[in-house]
Amino acid sequence: MDSTKRFTNRVEDYVKYRPQYPVELVTYLQEQFALWPGKVIADIGAGTGISTALFLQVAYEVWAVEPNEAMLTKAKELLGHFPAFHPVLATAENTTLQNESIDAIIAGQAFHWFHVEKCKLEFKRILKAKGLVVLMWNERNTRSAFEIDYDALIVKHARDYVKVDHRNIDLEHIAAFFAPWPVQLKIFSNEQRFNFDGLKGRLLSSSYMPAVHDAGYDEMINDLRGLYDQYQQNDVIRISYDTKVYTAKMK
Repeated sequence: MDSTKRFTNRVEDYVKYRPQYPVELVTYLQEQFALWPGKVIADIGAGTGISTALFLQVAYEVWAVEPNEAMLTKAKELLGHFPAFHPVLATAENTTLQNESIDAIIAGQAFHWFHVEKCKLEFKRILKAKGLVVLMWNERNTRSAFEIDYDALIVKHARDYVKVDHRNIDLEHIAAFFAPWPVQLKIFSNEQRFNFDGLKGRLLSSSYMPAVHDAGYDEMINDLRGLYDQYQQNDVIRISYDTKVYTAKMK
């Protein structure tokens, strides 16, 4: 599947059920890299604007670059009231942004979809001197008994999860992308709590899972129901994440 079209039928679930990013992430970037409010950010692969909103809410100017029209339309709906929000229908490899116009690039839950060599050239083109690049993921943990079984359910029912999982991009790959500039890794704790409908929405927000009316959908939901009933406590299931933030100055 064309990666720029994968989430077209997942927009509403993506908005409602994908995890946010910890606000401490912004404080970290301010204190460690002097990325203060007022700086110009390009959010590459911005999706529905989850990572974009994190920075708009604390007075950054953000160019939200997203190739999926349905997702960008939702971002416009949710964030259009911010004067410093600039939506751009474009790819990571051809952002259409001006040369040396960006103080920092962020990519939340998106870098694993990019063409590495091409986007590196594009990032260097649009960044100002001493420009910062921040690659971040909410990496779902498999620590609790529920999280282990939930991951097994995903592997059982997914179409191409093993192939496209962002865990295929590790520190070694990211260090190679940033080379010759050194990369720093910071990890934050994060979590979500769901009832059954929320857990179902979280599962369906992933592009590799069967959607409604797809073959295998009913069996998947039946398995999810059984898993939820086994592990829920007071009608709540907890999913924990490590929010991994890789940062380097590329110019």
